[in-house]
Amino acid sequence: MIAKDFKTIRRDLHKIPELGFQEFKTQKYLIDYITDLPAHRYQLKKWKTGLLVKVPGTNPSRVIGYRSDIDGLPIKEETGLEFHSTHEGRMHACGHDLHMSIALGVLTHFVQSPIEDDLLFIFQPAEEGPGGAQPMLDSSELNEWMPDAIFALHIAPEYEVGTVAIKEGLLFANTSELFITFKGKGGHAAYPHQTKDMIVAASYFVTQLQSIVSRNVDPLDSAVITIGKMESGTVQNIIAETATLEGTIRTLSPKSMKSVKTRLEALVEGMKISYDCDIEVDYGSMYQQVYNDPKWTKDFVTFIEKTENRNLVICKEAMTGEDFGYMLEKIPGFMFWLGVNSPYGLHHSKLVPDEGAIDFAISLLTDYFESLNGKN
Repeated sequence: MIAKDFKTIRRDLHKIPELGFQEFKTQKYLIDYITDLPAHRYQLKKWKTGLLVKVPGTNPSRVIGYRSDIDGLPIKEETGLEFHSTHEGRMHACGHDLHMSIALGVLTHFVQSPIEDDLLFIFQPAEEGPGGAQPMLDSSELNEWMPDAIFALHIAPEYEVGTVAIKEGLLFANTSELFITFKGKGGHAAYPHQTKDMIVAASYFVTQLQSIVSRNVDPLDSAVITIGKMESGTVQNIIAETATLEGTIRTLSPKSMKSVKTRLEALVEGMKISYDCDIEVDYGSMYQQVYNDPKWTKDFVTFIEKTENRNLVICKEAMTGEDFGYMLEKIPGFMFWLGVNSPYGLHHSKLVPDEGAIDFAISLLTDYFESLNGKN
């Protein structure tokens, strides 16, 4: 394996987080690294701000895919790290900087030491939004190199470094963004009877939403509705004409997602009448559930159980959203949690993953892919 400091690479990438389909610096960094590898040992294609890198096998009968997401989040970093984000209001708060570093490490290994099968490394943009997996799957570039199996990981702050957490079947939830706009009539605070106050309407609607999960979802199923942002008004003595809510819906089944949306829309119709206002609902990006193929997951679990210094956890499903679910819907494979031991969770402005997870994951994945050599 080429001697590369993938922790340094991670820190370089951590400095330049970019939002979905705006990952221009990130793409250039990845290309600059990859093109330093022996050119005859890989093929490279761009797709929008993402990349596809194919490493030909010595006697290929299939294509094994590995996916890394590359975008950051609109979060102001508060880690205090020397290598903090240089993009104001942007941060790799979901670990995609680690994901990319790990993928580059595995890629580097197999450029030097190929296995029989072709390997395809997918550097996917826009996982955090508006969603890059589905359009990438539909692209001619990926369809030309479509994998027969595909794998990915996601960092998990709650697990120690050296821990892999996985389960067969449902791992991550069905998710949908939620944007609601209320439109009424503004006016002077002294004359509320001449207005249609959208702060009152939106506030009441937030409380109504809480009844959907408790009274419209099967107690043996699970769902979450969270409003994370609310904006309305201009100054203290003007009644607000508009209000906006932004949130997310997460369910463990497509049926519950449909049920939640049906009930939400019924509440909206009632609010229109009650507050004599207009309300618009936009579900934004929707993510397919992450469903791990049982055959491939069992194979991976068996592999880990036979190795040393790797802690395996059979975990429960999570309400996390991940657009890798679209890839698993079409291609068999799995995603697993990688322990990074941080007191702060995903999407937190103070998230500092333990960089020891990088070398651990590179070793884990290279060993696993080598274990597939000649095995169908």
